[in-house]
Amino acid sequence: MIAICVDDEPLAMEYTVSQCRQIPLLTEVKGFVSAGEALGWVRSHRADLAILDISMPEMSGIVLAEKLKAFLPGLRILFLTAYREYAFEAYSAHPSGYLLKPVSLKKLTEEVTYVLSGIQEEKLPRIRARTFGNFELFVDGAPLVFPRSKAKELLAYLIDREGAGVSRALAFSVLFEEEDYTRKRQKYFDVIVRTLRDTLEEYGIGDLIGVGGGTLRVHAEMLDCDLYRFLKGDREAMRAYGGEYMNGYPWAGVREAGLDWTVRDREGQ
Repeated sequence: MIAICVDDEPLAMEYTVSQCRQIPLLTEVKGFVSAGEALGWVRSHRADLAILDISMPEMSGIVLAEKLKAFLPGLRILFLTAYREYAFEAYSAHPSGYLLKPVSLKKLTEEVTYVLSGIQEEKLPRIRARTFGNFELFVDGAPLVFPRSKAKELLAYLIDREGAGVSRALAFSVLFEEEDYTRKRQKYFDVIVRTLRDTLEEYGIGDLIGVGGGTLRVHAEMLDCDLYRFLKGDREAMRAYGGEYMNGYPWAGVREAGLDWTVRDREGQ
């Protein structure tokens, strides 16, 4: 099991990390004194447990918890704080546990064991797509490496389409706005599609996209995706959206404008 500890006080963070490393259930423990650093780390790594201080200047532990869970929906949250008065507010983030500092190793071990109990039996999605900011696809917590950037962009576009079928000609026109779909370019596009399929096969998820009848589609039900959760009204996903969607892809601007409008409309309620 992998845990992260976030506390803006370096000594407190190091102490919590040292305690966690004595808990047999935890095989890896990472410590951060910055909420931003912790968020950056989970963008490309898996974690099972986050032990968070609540009172931090950059971002409260409560807000951080919601942002972390937007990236890792199955993440367990354990608040560790010196202030009893935060208890009621903390439960708005649906934590798995709440402890007051200072805490003994025995008590911390008991709480961590309880919080992580049963996690192995849960059926969590193997495949996670991050569309807010730069697009990335993760399998079992590890980011996929694409040999062709256009193969990665094609997958991003199919995910944006939410499972709807897309003709090859349409997909080509989206990825290559200024070019005609000539016979030569059709063959090049076939190479991109084949590269994408081969890459997914390499990672054991070849059935993520469907190809047939001249159309391409992503099997959206196989994905845990921040966009999809946002569109369903998931509060944590909405908090995670920072005004950037599929950075670097011109076609993503229309969707980004729609997400911005949804956020503004919600804030105006």
